[in-house]
Amino acid sequence: MTGHIHSTDSFGTVDGPGVRFVIFFQGCPMRCLYCHNPDTWEPGQGGEKTVEELLAEYDSCKEFYKNGGITVTGGEPLLQIDFLTELLREAKGRGIHTCIDTSGIVFDPDNPALLAKFELLMKYTDLIMLDIKHIDDAEHKKLTGHSNRSILVFARWLCEKETPVWIRHVLVPGITDNDEYLCRLGYFLGELRNMKALDILPYHDMGKAKYKRLGIDYPLENTPPSDKQAALRAREVIMRGIKERLREQQGGKKNVI
Repeated sequence: MTGHIHSTDSFGTVDGPGVRFVIFFQGCPMRCLYCHNPDTWEPGQGGEKTVEELLAEYDSCKEFYKNGGITVTGGEPLLQIDFLTELLREAKGRGIHTCIDTSGIVFDPDNPALLAKFELLMKYTDLIMLDIKHIDDAEHKKLTGHSNRSILVFARWLCEKETPVWIRHVLVPGITDNDEYLCRLGYFLGELRNMKALDILPYHDMGKAKYKRLGIDYPLENTPPSDKQAALRAREVIMRGIKERLREQQGGKKNVI
């Protein structure tokens, strides 16, 4: 079995705990307006690699990964779930910490065959980095072209499975940088007992050069980058939402987003 791989990074420092070997899978169904990897969108492109070839790349620098491991990202790695499972199974067999950076968009609890594949994959997954693009469904569709329903269901499913999760959320001026949405996001996150970290990532426009090279219009041409201070403030708003949810849980109240 081979996977379609866009590229690899031998020294990832923001892709999970420690220093990590990062594998960018090819193919993604979403079209996030702020995506900085449009060259990973089309499935079936990129180079074809085997599990052994990828792990050989890992082994060539494994002395750097003692406190890290392997992170798969994209694109959307779950589009190639069979190859991904084979890769992480072999990695876990070698004692390597495994992490999947995903939007969760392909999750479908009503598809028994696919759900069985997710069940198997989780056996070899140490950490999920879940990108929640927008908490509001209508706004999520504007931002990505897709509903967020399967993503939120996936988050809850991971909680039931007690799979450790790091939540990532990109702060985009005029789109996600909104106190109402941030508080609602926090309220949702308050039910996730498996959440181990929360990363608020300031929007940047460093992908503009790729869009120009590919002959694609950059959707957020007039949107200014965010900054660390805005991200810190947004995190405080999200934490207020989390605390509100926890208070309601302790008081026995039940609310559903």
